[in-house]
Amino acid sequence: MILLRCFLLVTFSLGFVTANPTFKPSTFPKKTTICTAIKRSPIEEKVNITLGYVELNPRAPTTLLMVHGWPSLWSTWSYQIQEFQDDYHLIVPDLRGFAESTHPGDVRASGTMADMVGDLVCILKSANVQSAICMGHDWGSQICFEAARMRPDIFTAVIGAVIPYMPAAGPFVPIKDLTTLLPALTYQIYFDSRTEDAVLELDNDVRRTIRATLRTVDSPPPDEFLKSNTSYLSAWSTIPEARCPIYLTGCQTDDIQIPPVPFFTPEEEDYFVEQFSLQGFKNTLQFYTTENRHQSWEIDHRQGNFTISQPVLAIYPSEDPVANWELVAKLLKSSEFTPQLTTEVTKGAHWVHLEHSNIFNMLVRAWLSKKSLLNPSRDEL
Repeated sequence: MILLRCFLLVTFSLGFVTANPTFKPSTFPKKTTICTAIKRSPIEEKVNITLGYVELNPRAPTTLLMVHGWPSLWSTWSYQIQEFQDDYHLIVPDLRGFAESTHPGDVRASGTMADMVGDLVCILKSANVQSAICMGHDWGSQICFEAARMRPDIFTAVIGAVIPYMPAAGPFVPIKDLTTLLPALTYQIYFDSRTEDAVLELDNDVRRTIRATLRTVDSPPPDEFLKSNTSYLSAWSTIPEARCPIYLTGCQTDDIQIPPVPFFTPEEEDYFVEQFSLQGFKNTLQFYTTENRHQSWEIDHRQGNFTISQPVLAIYPSEDPVANWELVAKLLKSSEFTPQLTTEVTKGAHWVHLEHSNIFNMLVRAWLSKKSLLNPSRDEL
């Protein structure tokens, strides 16, 4: 803990030591498309939602679709965009409920994995794309796995970062039954059982929420972060050096000043805050509600096709404070349902594609090449 406190102080002083100064998210134009969605409460009805995405290099023969997780945006793929934009047609969306992408409005039951897959298919159709490689991080990884499982006619391969494939072959398991083994999932109980309270806490200071969540191995969160079922951010109050300095105008003694996101420039962090302030966090908590989770499991379980036959690359970080995902994958028997699986474990915490982007990109590029999925850049044609 002493080392943690020291590093937090150093990080706060040094600022954005590992950020990407060449990436400026506000300069990328977004396209939008209108997609049909289902709003399931209070009565089931079809509605239209507007989904935003960034599109690059549309002339490339192969499409790489990049899908973010929580709390995230299209721009967290900055290093991968720069790495692959000359080789692939890139489509990088903001998921429903994030930034300018709208939501049916029913956070508890209108954000299933099947809903998300439908959104991706709609975006690809809007971009005149018939097939794509799906690369996801965090919840985006699960969405990509489900996309490949549900629509093998469209999704030709999967790259899943951090979260393994979770086959629905067994019974539904509520999140509360997993927290004994994985205590850092306890925050998900809070998001599910006290959603309105969680939204108020997250929305109260968007920058603080973002900074608390997007950390690295060298600039970690407190040990108790994510382990409360009554608050998301309270663990940061255990770090005295992270408290608001008394010399700041308007400082309150209970304010917690969290260091900047280590892998963001000030511009990137400002962009994140701006984009999350558009709608707040309410509809982004769709991933955590029992209704959405159970419906996702039920759809998969009834369909019965649990195997993903396409090539799969799973990249797990070695020091994610949330879980040992390589071990979780073994417990889930993910490999039994992904016969073309390649697994890589690399150093890093949860945001491994940002924290160690060079290693991450190298692993992805090598795998794409091995599987003959790597396109030559347009300059080489």
